[in-house]
Amino acid sequence: MSESDETDGAASDDVKRKFREALEKKNAQQRTGEAHLDGGGAVHGAHGAMTRREFRRKSG
Repeated sequence: MSESDETDGAASDDVKRKFREALEKKNAQQRTGEAHLDGGGAVHGAHGAMTRREFRRKSG
């Protein structure tokens, strides 16, 4: 390998490491708000029974 190939590989590894660290940091911040996911929502059964909708033409 030439000297430029080695520096490109090292730079590539450094960039990958930085992106991986940034992704881990981002994911860690998202996980902090997951404490109440099992609690469920405040509104249950907001919609009525789903029935087939009937469309009629307007006469006249």
